[in-house]
Amino acid sequence: MTFLNPAALAASLALFATAALAHDGVHIDDPYARFLPGAKSGAAFFVIENHATVDDRLVAVTSDVAEKTELHTHKMDASGMMQMGPIEGGIAIAAGESHALERGADHVMMMMLTRVPKEGEVIHLTLTFEHAGDVTVEVPVDNHR
Repeated sequence: MTFLNPAALAASLALFATAALAHDGVHIDDPYARFLPGAKSGAAFFVIENHATVDDRLVAVTSDVAEKTELHTHKMDASGMMQMGPIEGGIAIAAGESHALERGADHVMMMMLTRVPKEGEVIHLTLTFEHAGDVTVEVPVDNHR
């Protein structure tokens, strides 16, 4: 019969507890951006995970490659046509939940580009949350996704 050393057991439990707290708050997963050659705008996509115990809301975003950056979504208008436009009031992310920003749905729209980033380059977004504050994200350009 094998017995665990109490000190080793305590150290192992502390390690697991630390790992569980590593993503306390907001975490951004799988970011990427698309910019077509010669484009005057681009878009970014990612998943927001809220590991906090309180609801949060993404209320603003800025970019290092655009003069104007907004949260956008696609909606169907009265005639059945899909329209893209800004999201009023931000994007809510409930405690313990996630929200995907993806093509054809909610996304970050970068307009009036100061330059067109190339494939494989990394841009920076600053996401502003009501509770988590500012979160800076490195976003690789992947025009093939």
